[in-house]
Amino acid sequence: MPKTRSTTGAPRKEGFNRSNHSMNPERQTGSLKGVSNPRTKGTIKRLQMYRNFKAKRDRNGKILVAAPFQGWLASGAVARVEPSPKWFSNSRVISQTALQKFQTEMGKVKNDSYQVVMRPSQLPISLLNESAKYQRVHLLDTESFDSVFGPKKQRKRPNLKVRDLADMSQAAEAKSETYDVKNDHDLEKEDTGVKDVVRDWVFGAGQSKRIWNELHKVIDSSDVLIQVLDARDPMGTRSKYIEEFIKKEKSHKHLFFVLNKVDLIPTWATQRWVAILSAEYPTIAFHASLTHPFGKGALINLLRQIGKLHIDKKQISIGFIGYPNVGKSSIINALRSKKVCNVAPIAGETKVWQYITLMKRIFLIDCPGVVYPSAETDTEKVLKGVVRVELITNPEDYIGTVLERLRPEYVKKTYKVEKWKDPTDFLEQLAKKTGKLFKGGEPDIGSVAKMVLNDWQRGKLPFYVAPEAFATPLPKPAVTTDAPTSDEQTDTMKELQQIQDFRKIRVGLEFEDKDIKDLDKIDFELLEKRKQEHEYDPDLNRVVHKKAKKMTKKTVNKSTSGDFTVEDIEPEKPKPKLKSKERRAIERNAKRKKIGSNFYEVANVKNRNRKTKKE
Repeated sequence: MPKTRSTTGAPRKEGFNRSNHSMNPERQTGSLKGVSNPRTKGTIKRLQMYRNFKAKRDRNGKILVAAPFQGWLASGAVARVEPSPKWFSNSRVISQTALQKFQTEMGKVKNDSYQVVMRPSQLPISLLNESAKYQRVHLLDTESFDSVFGPKKQRKRPNLKVRDLADMSQAAEAKSETYDVKNDHDLEKEDTGVKDVVRDWVFGAGQSKRIWNELHKVIDSSDVLIQVLDARDPMGTRSKYIEEFIKKEKSHKHLFFVLNKVDLIPTWATQRWVAILSAEYPTIAFHASLTHPFGKGALINLLRQIGKLHIDKKQISIGFIGYPNVGKSSIINALRSKKVCNVAPIAGETKVWQYITLMKRIFLIDCPGVVYPSAETDTEKVLKGVVRVELITNPEDYIGTVLERLRPEYVKKTYKVEKWKDPTDFLEQLAKKTGKLFKGGEPDIGSVAKMVLNDWQRGKLPFYVAPEAFATPLPKPAVTTDAPTSDEQTDTMKELQQIQDFRKIRVGLEFEDKDIKDLDKIDFELLEKRKQEHEYDPDLNRVVHKKAKKMTKKTVNKSTSGDFTVEDIEPEKPKPKLKSKERRAIERNAKRKKIGSNFYEVANVKNRNRKTKKE
């Protein structure tokens, strides 16, 4: 039955509603005070549909007031769909060659971490991969044993790997050649009375179900993921499982590397590791410090560039993931230039994920450190900083590995111990030097071992994993290619590589001449070209526009007390003279329209205005 009107005559006027009611979709949201997130038109229409989801009818069933989602038709009119061959023809047609070209080009873009798909297609492109071809074939589901061997068999001859004894002997000989005793779990072994002790619960840090749930919350909530690596051992603090998971399941999310703690290794090693890791993902060297950070401007420029790529979103979120004690919370504090996250030089300080506002459109997410269960030994976990030193039962067992990885010169310089026979002798001498003794003058080896491990984890001992051979040429970063243009599936790609001046890194440790090498040549021309329009100014501690920098000119004045610099601000251009009519219009708009005063401006509600000066 078509909808009718209760009255005759002209239909009601449809125009703009000028009221500022919260249920008015045409209201102006710019002048609202105290409303951070006003209702959108879609939200208002949905709420109206919940309230007025039925049309009002009279006793005879005629519609008096239509529902918000309904329209009007004259009484007795018949609504129909206009017949057209367009309903039955193909909406879009593409050739097989164009589809194949698009598929290959799209695959190149997805595999390149330096390219971003600006406008992804709404079509189900994932169906082109035909992943069903590469799945495991379930033979028992398609063909059971009864259909081959039972009384109801349907095949004359089963498919067997071996037909006769000769084939069986050949297969047995081939297996005997590849036999390994270690992989034979059915072999009866002699019981020597030695059994493996149950692993201490401390070494399961970062592997609990709760921590992994926090990680997946951060991954799901983030548009960009930053994996923080320890510059002393970047490959050891990488999580290959998380990288493969993001690449396979969350391929639409960006992944970057941040090489933290670059002040603990030589500068040439930092440059080398950044070049090696940049071949896979965009990598930035970083030194988390509230006073003298390094890489802050490059990271902020990268985040702003990502924000421009996601201009369709109101805000973007950046999640920081990685091993425990690599400095995720410290990087967030350095970006904000104040303490917003609790930090400590021990593992497990961050327990739950938390949101931090960096800018109006950029939010940061701090995540607890996660360790994927792997074949890492207990010693490796202790030296990577995954385990808290005070929870280790026998800390002296790991001192031998520490002395093997450190140069003897650094040990002598740090602890003033000249010679030692074994790790126990070293700990005894160090205990006597530091006064860590029990009753009777016996050295407290456990306390001294914990002290050495704490110095190792907190970066007081000069150690780093050397990158590949320094003489080999640096790998070239990925070069952006032209995006596929078929059907306008993707738009222009933007390169996300950041060029840094590694000479500005303040190395906090003193290294020997053997560990100090010359830096590779830095392309300063490319460094100048890569500077963004909005660049970070370390003096002002904020992002400054280039034009704002040009406004000031520094002049050096000499006096009897010394030389000092003065910044001359260029005078502003004189404003054009306004006519009296234009000037009155500006004054009229500046006047307050409302009569009376605002109660919250006059009254001291809840002692909010205690800081205002009394006149």
